[in-house]
Amino acid sequence: MLVRDKDPRTVERGKRPEDRSLQELLDGGVIVLDKVQGPTSHQVTAWVRDILGVEKIGHGGTLDPNVSGVLPIALGKAIRMTDLVLRSNKQYVCHLYLHRPVAEEKIRSVIETFVGSIYQTPPVRSAVKVTMRIRKVHSIDILEISGRDVLFKVDCDAGTYIRTLCVDIGDALGVGANMKALRRTRSGAMTENDAVTLQDLKDAVVEWKKGDGTWLRSMIRPMEALLEPLPKVIVKDNAVDAVSHGADLNAPGVVSLDESVEKGAPVALFTVKGEALGLGTANMSARDMYKAYKGKAVKTIRVFLPEGTYPRMWGAQQ
Repeated sequence: MLVRDKDPRTVERGKRPEDRSLQELLDGGVIVLDKVQGPTSHQVTAWVRDILGVEKIGHGGTLDPNVSGVLPIALGKAIRMTDLVLRSNKQYVCHLYLHRPVAEEKIRSVIETFVGSIYQTPPVRSAVKVTMRIRKVHSIDILEISGRDVLFKVDCDAGTYIRTLCVDIGDALGVGANMKALRRTRSGAMTENDAVTLQDLKDAVVEWKKGDGTWLRSMIRPMEALLEPLPKVIVKDNAVDAVSHGADLNAPGVVSLDESVEKGAPVALFTVKGEALGLGTANMSARDMYKAYKGKAVKTIRVFLPEGTYPRMWGAQQ
């Protein structure tokens, strides 16, 4: 990160995400659930709601009933961030079945041509409008080829239809193909290594009700986890309340920022303690923001931290 202030002045307000109580996490956290094949994402989310006994809950990124893997479940205040997960890059492991035999060398060479920007038309039964669109496939790694069965891992933009990708690969090979199985292994920064099963979640709640919430607490991540894919701008304590009221962030209020910040691109605003403050659009590039002593650094778009969490010190960042 680019650090503008190595020893920022802090106040005794706010709380580090890792210091939140279990109840606070239930009111604003995220569970990385390992969805099984069979139920819909909506049904799985309803089961989690009943298990935890919470009212506000939502999922980020629908998985078809026959698809397994990472399904982020947002609790309470974190629901307002689920749209960020929908826009995040995804990773899948796919079982592709070819309708006729093809030489392995040809399979590898043709699949490589699908890395990069591709045109896709969503399946007719999809929940979105069936129109041609462009998506980017960042990488495809072939894990195994056995006869007409091909196992590959793909990193891609949100909204990429892997079923359609399989059909297109089959057409390019001239033999036809279809998707036999699919598992989502990553959504944004959340991976299958972080995922928990419904059964473990249920068992953890039982332990919690007996008086030990340690296991359950380990399963619920602070809602800030949903912001991890975005470049970060850390805000001084004396500027936090102004931003929580919707004010734009001026350059003197910046403590540090990621070098990947680009002018005109979205950024996540955090307090020094690591709390999610809001979302904004960078008004400067990373280097310009690092050097600036005046001017608007970030235009505030959305606020997550409630007003009054930090003391009113308006004007101190000017």
